Amino acid sequence: MRIRKKNWTEEELETSPFLVEDPKALKGKWNEKFGEEKPIYVEIGCGKGRFISEMSKLHPDVNFVGVEKFTMVVSRALRKCKLNECGKNVFITCIDAEEIEEVFERGEVQRIYLNFSDPWPNRKKWIKKRLTNEKFLTRYENIFGEKGEVFLKTDNREFFEFSLQAFSEKGWILKNISLDLHNSGFEGNVMTEYEKKFSEEGMPIYRLEAYYIERK
Repeated sequence: MRIRKKNWTEEELETSPFLVEDPKALKGKWNEKFGEEKPIYVEIGCGKGRFISEMSKLHPDVNFVGVEKFTMVVSRALRKCKLNECGKNVFITCIDAEEIEEVFERGEVQRIYLNFSDPWPNRKKWIKKRLTNEKFLTRYENIFGEKGEVFLKTDNREFFEFSLQAFSEKGWILKNISLDLHNSGFEGNVMTEYEKKFSEEGMPIYRLEAYYIERK
């Protein structure tokens, strides 16, 4: 889906206090950038920013970093942070998820959110792009260090089942698996833009929590 440029796009990209333009320069120094030592949670594919802006307000004891590949989408996330009057515990940056190890030091990140990631067609040449394939899980392990966790939500059952298998094969511990999140009684859920749209259409939302512990 093509994202149209808004008349405020350039202004957000040029003036937003929530934008980090050179994230690789902050590797190992993110809490210095935030100005306070807190756990760091990263949303890979933060989209238009609804989830991460809400989470940053609900959890002031956490520092949040939103990662998004496309500049036009980043501008919307920045604007959402402004409109939601977010505090100093959230930043948005424009990078490809494949660069994640160049942005965060080992042990610097405690949790990753994967919300409605592109499921990519079930073909060999595309599966390697899925954010839960073996190579990406290894990247996450490297920035977690001794331990970390991934919270995933999706509307795509095939991608969800693929992810369950990928985490299991890597030896991660799976918890709180839901095949219909909004009818599961789960409390504290913060919806993304896609999630709100899909749930209103009656589509089930799949969710899991995957926990990594480094083998000694």
